[in-house]
Amino acid sequence: MERITITLDDDLLDEVDRMITTHGYQNRSEAIRDFVRAGIQQSRRDAGRSENCVAALVYVYDHAARELSKRLVESFHGHHDLSLATLHVHLDDDMCMEVTALRGPTADVQHLAEHVIAERGVRYGRVVMIPAKPAAKGHGSHGHGHSHSHD
Repeated sequence: MERITITLDDDLLDEVDRMITTHGYQNRSEAIRDFVRAGIQQSRRDAGRSENCVAALVYVYDHAARELSKRLVESFHGHHDLSLATLHVHLDDDMCMEVTALRGPTADVQHLAEHVIAERGVRYGRVVMIPAKPAAKGHGSHGHGHSHSHD
């Protein structure tokens, strides 16, 4: 790791310190490293580079909305190469939350997430993407070899 010196105006440093406090960073270096990584990731996305990522898509929806569940299932089946797993939570009589783990080219993950969030009946949605290496061939890159019995 290399040590560098940067100069920030007082207002910008005050904003950085507020974010450090808000997000619970232990020091400025940790925070600034994360902020720089996030800026680089956003810049790559804006430039249309097809960097790979892992992501968590979180959305809350009205399970009684007309054919929404069917449309959501069709969306994920249509992008089965991106979807790893989904956690389904019943919040109350009407609302459910799902958290779906995704992996693939950033542009494809972003497109799927935006499509799901835009569905009628989805009340809230957000995607968090983290840069990652492409997945290994097959269904996983766990770093350990094993076989599956498909009897």
